[in-house]
Amino acid sequence: MASEPLSSPNSNLTWTAKKNTEFENALAIYDKESPERWHKIAMFIGGTSEEEVKRQYEILLEDIKNIESGKVPLPSYKPNGGSSRGDINNKEQRLKYLKLQ
Repeated sequence: MASEPLSSPNSNLTWTAKKNTEFENALAIYDKESPERWHKIAMFIGGTSEEEVKRQYEILLEDIKNIESGKVPLPSYKPNGGSSRGDINNKEQRLKYLKLQ
């Protein structure tokens, strides 16, 4: 499932899990104060345009809004569900420093 592409029904974009991770890392590096933010993020990811990056950002914000409003339930994870604690820490650390707005 992790290798399935991530996409929006209103978009022809297809984002792999790897591309999405690169996107999240780039958001953590280039915050809203970064000059030419969308261009830099697109270059960081590679193979994408500023417009695609902006659209993916809009999708992310909508997803967050839906999660926070309770429209999307959080998954229930099983203990030792196949992910090492190191992976979880890395993702938690990366998400902690995301500067979305």
